[in-house]
Amino acid sequence: MLTVTSGHRSDVGRVRRHNEDSVLVGQRLWAVADGMGGHAAGDIASALVIEGLRPLDEKDDLRPADLVDALHAVNDRILAHGHDNPAVRGLGSTVTGLALVAVAGAAHWAVFNVGDSRVYREADGALARATVDHSEAEELLLEGVITAEQARTHRARNIVTRSLGQPDTPQVDLWLLPQTPGERFLICSDGLNGELTDDGIHAILAAHPDPDQAAARLVAAALEGGGRDNVTAIVLNVEGAASDPGNTNPRPTEVPA
Repeated sequence: MLTVTSGHRSDVGRVRRHNEDSVLVGQRLWAVADGMGGHAAGDIASALVIEGLRPLDEKDDLRPADLVDALHAVNDRILAHGHDNPAVRGLGSTVTGLALVAVAGAAHWAVFNVGDSRVYREADGALARATVDHSEAEELLLEGVITAEQARTHRARNIVTRSLGQPDTPQVDLWLLPQTPGERFLICSDGLNGELTDDGIHAILAAHPDPDQAAARLVAAALEGGGRDNVTAIVLNVEGAASDPGNTNPRPTEVPA
């Protein structure tokens, strides 16, 4: 039977005055929401996201569709809050995370994302992004206009192309992965990967097998790198034995949302 151990840290950073990141660390659902719209607005938006996801952590038969439905409902709640409170109209939030779901009677991971926060997966000594950023810089990268290194500092890197709190129903990226013993996941706001390269993140994870120590060191390194944004990290270790280990480097299955 697989077990999951986790650690997490969140910090306001060295420039911002308020932390607009919100975190859910549950038993079957883990998520990071990064609020937008300034103090009060961003705080509220990210908190509404986590509040809307939290009941799913109690579902024994959580399905991928439940995640999408919950995020659509959260989008409506954020819009309603802005409508009822004109001073914070336009508030929004990104969200990304990992959930244990049931598909055809078998347990899988569901990786979900709206915005530019990220989920990384580490297996067999390699670290790979499990999500795609919804940002203008990522679109330019995918089109081959800029390189990955240029994308890190491009002026469009902070222009988010998808978020919760928009009038149109948000498109939720959702991928399914089989569970694999020994794998690790990192869920983070862009305040982390904005300061650290993927190689730097991988080196820290490799040096700190304990998830709580890894999360603490990742956030500390982002602060040392400048801490120009709120920074949040959740690290998960998947341990134990699965009845069908399968491929230790599985290809994700994208689920239409």
